[in-house]
Amino acid sequence: SCLEYIVAPKQKRIILFKKLPKNQQGFVLLKLSPHIQKEILEAMRIPEIISMLNYLDPDEATDLLQNIEAYKRKKIISGLNKEIREKVEFLIKFDPRIAAGIMSLDYVEVSKDTTFKEVSKIVHEHEKRTGKFPTILVVNKGFLLGEIPGPSIILAKSTDKVGKYTEPVPHIKYDKKEGEIIKLFKEKPHNKIVVLDETKSILGVIYSDDILKLIERHSAVNLRNFAGVKKEEDVLDPPLLKVKHRYKWLIINLATAFLAASVVSMFQKTISAFVLLAVYMPIVAGMGGNAATQTLAVVVRGMTLGEVNKKTGKKILGSEITAGIINGVINGVLVAAVAILWNKNPLLGLVVGIAMVSNLFIAGLFGTIVPLIMRKLGKDPASSATIFITTATDVFGFFVFLGLASIILA
Repeated sequence: SCLEYIVAPKQKRIILFKKLPKNQQGFVLLKLSPHIQKEILEAMRIPEIISMLNYLDPDEATDLLQNIEAYKRKKIISGLNKEIREKVEFLIKFDPRIAAGIMSLDYVEVSKDTTFKEVSKIVHEHEKRTGKFPTILVVNKGFLLGEIPGPSIILAKSTDKVGKYTEPVPHIKYDKKEGEIIKLFKEKPHNKIVVLDETKSILGVIYSDDILKLIERHSAVNLRNFAGVKKEEDVLDPPLLKVKHRYKWLIINLATAFLAASVVSMFQKTISAFVLLAVYMPIVAGMGGNAATQTLAVVVRGMTLGEVNKKTGKKILGSEITAGIINGVINGVLVAAVAILWNKNPLLGLVVGIAMVSNLFIAGLFGTIVPLIMRKLGKDPASSATIFITTATDVFGFFVFLGLASIILA
């Protein structure tokens, strides 16, 4: 299983991999992380890689070749069998992060006047050559009309022309980025997206399994970014490399923690006089941080899917602030009730309740505007916004909570 290669030490991992039959190596390698893929490919000789890639589809072979140095890649491509080589040479030209870099060439084109008898011959030839049943795309004068759904091939008469059986299929320009592909897939659910060039001619097809992998990868990247972990970092990296990737964010976080502490120090006399405030401080700050993270997650996901723009920005801000206030009222009432019943202090309950509403309002406000500002400045909102948002909820949360306490409880 792939787990063996993930948990095994480097040298053992490579030995295990080389013991696999050649016709299985490529398929196993595709399931491993890019870090481990690169590690194994670096340990393989050029003839071994050529032998392995000849068992893969051109788009799969291209994915693996992206992890190999340019000079070595050129030698490998020249050694592939002719049919795979020509397609790989075409696919490798494209950036792997755009539509053309993700697409497959497993399709055939037929004109709208083609009969199903002729389609059967074309499909049979493709299957014989590639071993796969292709997507059948219908064109008129070179321009995409749609596709022939699978059941139509079985149900239609051999003399019927494909034009009347054609169904629309989503399409996208070849240079569109991953986020736009995901957005189109969610807006128009389908098992494929056709990739078109500048002249609107067909370049290839992106299948749903590749789009789902894309969505999964984007989710993983966002998760790492929220944690302040660089995308280059791998679970198997040595400790010092992990430190190198993380220490800057932790130092920035330490600086912002001192900023929050300085706000608390302004109210030392109030805290000394009402020691119970220290019990509720982490509750107010923690709830604000959690609410802000929820807002940030929604906004960053909206950015990834292209749902956040100038038109929707104000609406999203208003929606998140309103949600924050409502959640603040709900949680504020609960925590105030605890303070009144447990501590027998209605004024403390009032202070904690108002502070909770205020901090969740702040969470909604900063959780929305900070990632928007970061994107405007050209920074990655997911990796940079978290620290500033939690700082805002801590600083303003403590200020409101302790400021109210110094006024009301004095």
